[in-house]
Amino acid sequence: MKTFPALFAFTFACQLSFLAQSQTPATAPPTTAPAAAPAPPAPSGPPYVSPEVHADRTVTLRIQAPKAAEVTFSGDWMPTEKPKLVKGDKGIWSITLGPLPPGVFIYGFNIDGVAMPDALNPDIKLRARTAGSMVTIPGAAPGFWDAKDVPHGAVEINWHRSSALNAMRAVYIYTPPGYAKDKGKKYPVLYLLHGRNGTAADWTQAGFANFIMDNLLADKKAVPMIVVMPWAHALPFDASTPDNNDQLEKYLLKDLIPLVEGKYRVLTNRQNRALVGLSMGGAAAITTGLTHLDLFSQLGSFSAGAPPGEIDKRIVPALEKADATNKQLKLFWIGCGRQDSLFGFNEQLSKTLTAHQVKHTFHASDNVHNWTVWRQYFFETAPLLFR
Repeated sequence: MKTFPALFAFTFACQLSFLAQSQTPATAPPTTAPAAAPAPPAPSGPPYVSPEVHADRTVTLRIQAPKAAEVTFSGDWMPTEKPKLVKGDKGIWSITLGPLPPGVFIYGFNIDGVAMPDALNPDIKLRARTAGSMVTIPGAAPGFWDAKDVPHGAVEINWHRSSALNAMRAVYIYTPPGYAKDKGKKYPVLYLLHGRNGTAADWTQAGFANFIMDNLLADKKAVPMIVVMPWAHALPFDASTPDNNDQLEKYLLKDLIPLVEGKYRVLTNRQNRALVGLSMGGAAAITTGLTHLDLFSQLGSFSAGAPPGEIDKRIVPALEKADATNKQLKLFWIGCGRQDSLFGFNEQLSKTLTAHQVKHTFHASDNVHNWTVWRQYFFETAPLLFR
């Protein structure tokens, strides 16, 4: 029989033998190569870029539609042309346009009869129906519409129920820099209308009215004011312009003006209210403004559009009492581009006003029916208000 010391020695020797057989020395090379690290995933982004703005101010637009038979392009700076895109590898269609002047332009594609915005461009122009895309062509210096390093106002979205329309409405309201701090100051109000197929966001999203106002105020070229930008489609998009503008007038007078004057620090007399609009909204500014001179003292219309004779018919009282109209109007400004299809309409409207001796400014410029001209007109007219 083994003694305890002998048993301990035997057991210890067995453990050493097992360890020697089961462990690889630290200095021994591995018997197999380690598994290779997995390769990084291939980029999953789109195989093309759109829009691509070049140094010479040309821009290449692309869209992938491998099964399409035809893809055409439309841009707001060339409203009568619909050039075709060329199909390339991987079903990517492309077109290069320009050079374009510095600015922001709206464009879209038509794929086999279906209109759509640029699939890769996140800068979307919303509309009452369909949508477009926007491309910025930079200039050597910031434009008057750009967001510069100046004090900025605020833009609030107000949702409310219209009793006149029995519907929910949205209105964008710009308040100038310093509005929140100076609690004792009241401001004049500009009611600013968009055109047909627009939305309440139009004047900030595509018109950059808030940045234009910020820049004008920083340069001390405009009076600080509150700018009210409602959704001007009072009726569904397919409604006629006269019917829509009739209901828009009711909404403005019954709901919107009381909402603004109840919530914001504004001056509430006619001398401190202005009404300006573009296209469909320009017609509304003229008809509503001239028939409610008890409420508005300053009017502006950019590229107004309405059925022939419609505006003339609605402003007969203002035309027949030209002396009283002129005494009440501090500003009546009408502008339109010569290349705009509505130029003849606006020129004739100016002639009618002149024939009845209604004082106004008619500004003709070399432009088409787009946001480039409307931004410029707003930049020119805002400094004239509330002087």
